[in-house]
Amino acid sequence: MKILLTPESFASDFLKKIEEMTKQKVFDCYQCGKCSAGCPISFEMDYLPSVVIRMAQFGMEKEVLESRTIWLCASCETCTTRCPREIDIAALMDGFRILAVQQGVRARVRTVRLFNKLFLGIVRKYGRIFEGELIGKFNLLSGRPFQDIFKGPALFKQGRMKMLPAISNRKAMKKIFDGVKEKEKQRKKQAQSAVSQSRVEGSSAGGKVEPGE
Repeated sequence: MKILLTPESFASDFLKKIEEMTKQKVFDCYQCGKCSAGCPISFEMDYLPSVVIRMAQFGMEKEVLESRTIWLCASCETCTTRCPREIDIAALMDGFRILAVQQGVRARVRTVRLFNKLFLGIVRKYGRIFEGELIGKFNLLSGRPFQDIFKGPALFKQGRMKMLPAISNRKAMKKIFDGVKEKEKQRKKQAQSAVSQSRVEGSSAGGKVEPGE
């Protein structure tokens, strides 16, 4: 991969957005590699966690948001725990995913996005997760209806999975989801307003000056 570095690369809007969102200082990372060495699923990633952080430092937004790594991250926080600079790398990965969704970047790992959508939908529906419905819907929609089908009876027998969902404070959960939805609407409105303002300023700057003015 060829990378062209410019002074603008180190002061990109992408870097500012992710630091503001996660409250982390990306340039605190000095590339020791402990996060990559400890990551339990790094062998499946296209870029190691430390490489993703380095790309973020360079303002490589497209490469970061289109990577498999940000979607494969399980947020186990091993990297966060091992980081000698106390950077919450798991939070940065969450931030990258949020930006990818906001910008309509298609997830490189489709099933991860599907799982996330189903998980949140079920939590909103019951106030907590219902594993039976999650597994059933995920297997069907991912095209693998019989995956792990023989593990079900053992899980039911051990009490690890219930036949019926447990309902837990759905009103409070609905309030949380509605609050997030409202914030998302405000964010989109602010973004549209900023774009409109930019266009107006651009038109004014590019306007012709009539003779005699």
